[in-house]
Amino acid sequence: MTYEFSLAHLTVLQCSPPEMVAIAQKAGYRFVSLRMTAVTANEKTYPLMEDRAMMRETKARMADTGVGVLDIELARMDPQTEPETYRAFLEAGAELGARAVIAQLPDPDRGRATERFGRLCDLAQPFGLTVDLEFPSWTDTPDLKVAATVIEAVDKPNAGMLVDTLHFDRSRSSLEDLRNLPREWFHFIHLCDAPREIPTTTEEIIYTARAGRSFPGEGGLNLREILACMPTVPYSLEIPNEALMKELGPEEFARRAIRAAETYLKGKPN
Repeated sequence: MTYEFSLAHLTVLQCSPPEMVAIAQKAGYRFVSLRMTAVTANEKTYPLMEDRAMMRETKARMADTGVGVLDIELARMDPQTEPETYRAFLEAGAELGARAVIAQLPDPDRGRATERFGRLCDLAQPFGLTVDLEFPSWTDTPDLKVAATVIEAVDKPNAGMLVDTLHFDRSRSSLEDLRNLPREWFHFIHLCDAPREIPTTTEEIIYTARAGRSFPGEGGLNLREILACMPTVPYSLEIPNEALMKELGPEEFARRAIRAAETYLKGKPN
């Protein structure tokens, strides 16, 4: 079976979008997944919706290499953020030919969060974008079950579920629940591995998510069981690992990530 892979921006966040596209082509990725809004206060940001020079350079690299954009992130709607805030972001995604938008709902008001997610889906639909809800365990949408209630409630044709294998594990979500969800909800997967033991503090869980993940097959997550519950869709390799990145550099790190994923998915020992 042939798999499609995307290089997720968090894996190589020090690289600009044009640099990512070049690395992805050299390493054998079909897509990149671009982070265009800041998720933390201190990280580099690449707001292509505002930086027209970088947008032009990114599109030129894409045309030269054949690498596409799978998804853009992040539409993060906290209590103060309305979906319309992301209109230019969605327009930029459409300009890049992206397929999907990653959304998160760090809002304790479930009704408001659900209503806003539905509105974001409506805003994204004319651009041909799905809106895929991610459920980091430390947010107010902390697991698969809660995320599913949001998607069911909005009942939008472009609403989707983003399963990140780390977040699925850390949230102690149910394989049975995952197996029973509509298959059309799944448009891509965040694939990574990590140590089997779940940290005891939120700070440690977040650290692993942002700086301590492992290549598929090199950790202790039940990846095969998780993947068996979902259809075959593109795999976005979101595998930030601060220590290994310092040792290898972005291009070699990205290359080893995709080779490990290919080996794992073919059922071969790493």
